[in-house]
Amino acid sequence: MQILKDFCKKVLLMFEFIFVIAFVHWDKLLFVAVVALDQYVKRLVVTSMVPGQSIPIMQDFLHLTYVLNPGAAFGILPNQRLFFLIAGGILLIGAALFYPKMKKSDNVLKFGMTGLLSGAAANLIDRIQSGLVVDFVDFRVWPVFNIADVAIIAGMFAMIYAILFKPVEFGEVGKVRQNELQN
Repeated sequence: MQILKDFCKKVLLMFEFIFVIAFVHWDKLLFVAVVALDQYVKRLVVTSMVPGQSIPIMQDFLHLTYVLNPGAAFGILPNQRLFFLIAGGILLIGAALFYPKMKKSDNVLKFGMTGLLSGAAANLIDRIQSGLVVDFVDFRVWPVFNIADVAIIAGMFAMIYAILFKPVEFGEVGKVRQNELQN
């Protein structure tokens, strides 16, 4: 009987630990999940398809298309690998310095930063490995993109929303922004 009680206590402690980690550190879990999912799907595409190959998922609406993108969004600035590596590195370092200073309760801004950074990190991994970003989501009316790109766009929209519609407190900048909102 004591063995069963001890086992139940250990299971409850494990669930409590998982809950606390998920609740308190959701942003870090989201970061890891986006990077891992993006890289996993990209590896599936790379190992299962050839560049240019397209597989219809929903005919005339959604295709899985393997594209190697040498540039940024929509292929702008093609073959600027060094620029993207430096810019990505600066973005990640800057965010690492800024992130701890964010107000803990501003979850919209945290979500935005996490989306932006996880997408940038996932695409940076591709750029480091080959200089090309693997894209695969193809709606046929829009340039082909990937999961990291979705995270970047969602993050940007969340950050814009947080900056425009939610008062933030970042020292003097936050005070100025709050005064603007009150006037």
